[in-house]
Amino acid sequence: MKAIIVEDEIPAREELEYLIEAYSEIEVTHSFDDGLDVLKFLQEQETDVIFLDINIPSLDGILLASTISKFTKRPYIVFTTAYKEHAARAFELEAFDYVLKPYDEKRMAAMLSRLEAAFKRDRTTEAVIPVKRQNVKGQEVEVHAKSSNRVNLKKNDKIIVTDVNDIYYAEASEKVTLVYTVNEEYTMQMSITEFHALLPEDMFYRCHRSYTVNLTKIHEIVPWFNQTYILRLKDLNVEIPVSRSKVKAFRQIMQL
Repeated sequence: MKAIIVEDEIPAREELEYLIEAYSEIEVTHSFDDGLDVLKFLQEQETDVIFLDINIPSLDGILLASTISKFTKRPYIVFTTAYKEHAARAFELEAFDYVLKPYDEKRMAAMLSRLEAAFKRDRTTEAVIPVKRQNVKGQEVEVHAKSSNRVNLKKNDKIIVTDVNDIYYAEASEKVTLVYTVNEEYTMQMSITEFHALLPEDMFYRCHRSYTVNLTKIHEIVPWFNQTYILRLKDLNVEIPVSRSKVKAFRQIMQL
């Protein structure tokens, strides 16, 4: 797994390089201190992950990440910054993580471990898609095809193969789970716990016993009673609660 670091402060860059070397097998191939230089580099070469500061010359980290998000093949982006106020925007851009300076060594070690696991999963782990076929006796059986980063959603007796990034949230409803994309609602004959287990854990968070939410779709985090939150999602007119038991972990994930 190859990485580049975008950081204009030498001590911060050296510390980050040390932590990456100490706690992962990630190879840092290049370092940059200017956003435009990164774009020039990416026009000619590819990398697997970018450790990206926000306050950098020429093109700040948020604008740079916004440009990179339009690439056909997008590297993981880990924001490394002293400014927590950009966290919501970072996750809208589907950042893998948002790490605050000064770096906490245990936090960095855990993030790097998740990053390597996600990289391995996205390239080697394939979801199984059941496709109905008839055997020689005329009976319906399931034959399994493979596809990465997709789940099967059901609507009107049809199986809709869906990219997990298109899922905004899921909601428990008695013995079934309702799954929502920007335009559709699907009913899954399984518990929300079972459905959540099908989703990438670095993208979806079980924020409530009745809800799991796509972190990249969060538009607004609204403080609520008992120090909890209500989540508002982009594109959908919906409010999703974060339960008291989930608040601490949610704050850590979102760097609140």
